[in-house]
Amino acid sequence: MTTLDARLHLLDRQLVDDDDNPVGIVDDLELDGVEPDTDIEPSTAAPKVTALLSGHVLATRIFGGAPPRSRMQEIPWELVASVGVTVKLKPTDMSFDVQWTEHWLRDHIIAHIPGGRHAAE
Repeated sequence: MTTLDARLHLLDRQLVDDDDNPVGIVDDLELDGVEPDTDIEPSTAAPKVTALLSGHVLATRIFGGAPPRSRMQEIPWELVASVGVTVKLKPTDMSFDVQWTEHWLRDHIIAHIPGGRHAAE
């Protein structure tokens, strides 16, 4: 079993699929072995990550608050292949809908800017 510092090794890391295509960002974690609003006693076992949460959090990061849990996509920890500069996922048939806002902006706004439809030369 590997011990990770969630803040250092997981949160805000890019999620990539097994082909190294970006699928989102780790915005939050789902933990087992810890109760909300309670301190963790040093003698107890460390909490375990059960899932990564990714979703639409830009507005809440700018204006404060927390996004509703229903707006977050849960990615089971069992799908994590490795943790490094990015968090790489194992091959899966799971559909990742966490980047729909980026795709919508690309297709509806960026594409209408001159030069927005192709890479720089």
